[in-house]
Amino acid sequence: MKELVNAIRMQGVGVGDDIVKVDMFLNHRLDTELVVQMGKAFAEAFADEKPDLVLTVEASGIASALTTAMALGNIPVVFAKKSQTRNVTGDVYQSNVFSFTHGVENHVRVSKAYLPQGSRVLIIDDFLANGAAASGLCDIVAQAKGTVVGVGVCVEKKFQPGRAKLEGMGMRVVSLATVVGIDNGKLIVED
Repeated sequence: MKELVNAIRMQGVGVGDDIVKVDMFLNHRLDTELVVQMGKAFAEAFADEKPDLVLTVEASGIASALTTAMALGNIPVVFAKKSQTRNVTGDVYQSNVFSFTHGVENHVRVSKAYLPQGSRVLIIDDFLANGAAASGLCDIVAQAKGTVVGVGVCVEKKFQPGRAKLEGMGMRVVSLATVVGIDNGKLIVED
């Protein structure tokens, strides 16, 4: 997606050789026009799959998941919570997900009431690095005897194995922008 690629090139920063910092427009401060365009792009890519809902992990994936769900005809968005809360009790689907960015393992959970058995689920997230978040969400969908109709990611880090992992699981992966490397703090993005 040209607009996202341009934003990454103009505002993105590489930290070390593996951190892609785009929080100034994607996951801390949001460029709302860009996030709406990303939702439309995901909706176009996955419209034929007829998802029942969009699933993501809190918090960075929520904005793109929401705009995608709106562009797909205002279908529901469900986000997996990363921590135990008093208002998510009882029956939950749960999976363990290691966060590359934060360097911690999260026990993500979704209330069974919000992910109906047999749902057709589109997974949307902000990043694809090692594929842990999307794999954990696929596990949750499998627990609900649902079908993952695809995985959409805003930014893929091609130099990490996430895509291969997900495709090895039989998932269709669509990324809107692909970072192929970092050179002295500059992000190298595919056209």
